[in-house]
Amino acid sequence: MRSGDSIRTAIEELGYHPSSVAQGLRLGVHYAIAVVVPDITNPFFAEVVRGVESICRKGPYQIILLNTDESSRDENEILRDIVQRVDGIILTPTTERQSSAEQLQRYYDAGTPIVLVDRVIPGKDFDCVLVDNKRGAILAADHLVSLGHRRIATIRGSMTTTPGRERFEAFSERLSDVGIDLPPEYCRDGDFRESKAYQATLELMALATPPTAIFSANNLMTAGALKALSALRIRVPETVSIIGFDDLHLGELLAAPLTCVTRDAVRQGALAARMLLAQLDGNVERNPRTIVLDVSLLKRASCRKVRPSDEHDEAFERSM
Repeated sequence: MRSGDSIRTAIEELGYHPSSVAQGLRLGVHYAIAVVVPDITNPFFAEVVRGVESICRKGPYQIILLNTDESSRDENEILRDIVQRVDGIILTPTTERQSSAEQLQRYYDAGTPIVLVDRVIPGKDFDCVLVDNKRGAILAADHLVSLGHRRIATIRGSMTTTPGRERFEAFSERLSDVGIDLPPEYCRDGDFRESKAYQATLELMALATPPTAIFSANNLMTAGALKALSALRIRVPETVSIIGFDDLHLGELLAAPLTCVTRDAVRQGALAARMLLAQLDGNVERNPRTIVLDVSLLKRASCRKVRPSDEHDEAFERSM
């Protein structure tokens, strides 16, 4: 038997398959894509990763999932460590600030394909897949106004991020357009964190004139707000209505199922993966592309019409 035949026979008997990693090293390809998110505990990002994986599982790329914990410093360190070990990066930036974008721009200019998800860095040339934050916030504002609410508060995300800024600005502008004031004490910072939203809700409901409705700008903050209301034994929606941006995993099973702005996060991730693969295949020009996905309002029981007495301070009672 010739040596070549012996090798082929051994390969068949052992079930050997060539290593794509070893082959990639010879070609300068890693067959790996980094997905870098700001909060791995947020179910929204789990859905985004699921969308990315649905495209990449067909091969040959593996996914490396990394968490920045909303820290620009951690993000910079992660990108510096990973950029030489992956073929492309799908990133949700921690901030829109230009100072945090220079490093990312250098990687991109050096030839590393990059796609942004859910957040942008103004003035930088990256493909991105966004959601219509402004329309979502307007839908939330219009729904509360249609139910007769005028004492409306909001728990906003970080104002240095695309969703935090756009949702707050659109929500407050919409209320202003219909003659409803959004005073400073009704605007609380939650920074997309459950714990901060919990504290913000306690502070809102301790006001001399508490709101009759709250708009929470993401799902983790909505969870924090609901926990605070439960701790205070304030009933939803009997005493206060609540509407969130993004659904909760068990939102429909709450005593008052959550009214929320919804979007297709899985599709958002899948589109980001397709855009990145197109860059890796060299099938696109350097001109950045932006895709903005639509949103819809899912009306459930956590919002109700305001009774005439609700708008009078003396008639406000905490439901026990």
